[in-house]
Amino acid sequence: MDSQLSFSFELFPPRTPEGVTKLPAVIRRLAELHPDYFSITYGAGGSNQEGTYETLMTVIKQTGVEAVPHLTCVGSTRAHIACLLDRYREAGVKRVVALRGDLPATAMSPSAPGDFHYANELVSFIRETYGNAFKIDVAAYPEMHPQAPSPGVDFENFCRKVEAGADAALTQLFFNADAYFDFMERCDKAGIKIPVIPGIMPITTFDRTVRFCEGCGADLPRWVRLRLEELQDDKPALLDFGLGVVTRLCETLLRNGAPGLHFYTINQSEVVQRLWNNLALTTSCEQGH
Repeated sequence: MDSQLSFSFELFPPRTPEGVTKLPAVIRRLAELHPDYFSITYGAGGSNQEGTYETLMTVIKQTGVEAVPHLTCVGSTRAHIACLLDRYREAGVKRVVALRGDLPATAMSPSAPGDFHYANELVSFIRETYGNAFKIDVAAYPEMHPQAPSPGVDFENFCRKVEAGADAALTQLFFNADAYFDFMERCDKAGIKIPVIPGIMPITTFDRTVRFCEGCGADLPRWVRLRLEELQDDKPALLDFGLGVVTRLCETLLRNGAPGLHFYTINQSEVVQRLWNNLALTTSCEQGH
């Protein structure tokens, strides 16, 4: 397997004392797989910004693996974003994931208070203020952002982020490989050349998988949903089935030219390690470092 492929893991700042206690061990186990980087999310309205920083520093201090913070802009000011970026740069961060973020619950339209309304504005601000100090990743939606009025409008929004200076894109989770291939065909026709890395969600429970898909507008194939529902009280069988589904998805993506994989770990290491081993990624990644 091509050692130039990019493999990365997403973490979220723990929300409970138990999660805080467990996370360092999860990070250590995942770091043993030699990912290119860990990305760290934060919640709506920047509620977990401090948690993002603490999780980022845990990754850096414990593993030495590159840590990439998510940065959401809706409702924020330029001064606030610059303050965050300065802090991250001091910590050695060289890459960020630039996102719009969730609109405040009280917002009736994208015109929320603040200096930014869309992710392309955040990308432009980072480029204008920091030049090439940061590599900028943005989000891509092979099946359309759930709040977009149409696939065409959604793709135009993606193009604006690329034109603003994005270096790469990470997709929303999906279980239909054709959605990704169709998106890449549209990128090719539009002259977009940046890497678009598939976002991969391991299947661990029926309820969580359905909830994530409904929340982001991703299609869960009916046959997969029915089997997960049938197996929801047999966790080992459900994990085995889900692992097979996601392994085949990853194999199809890589075999057909995907530039890597970005795993949404949900702060769990075991199922990601099993998926990693199924795909025989460890050797190729070690050769790339």
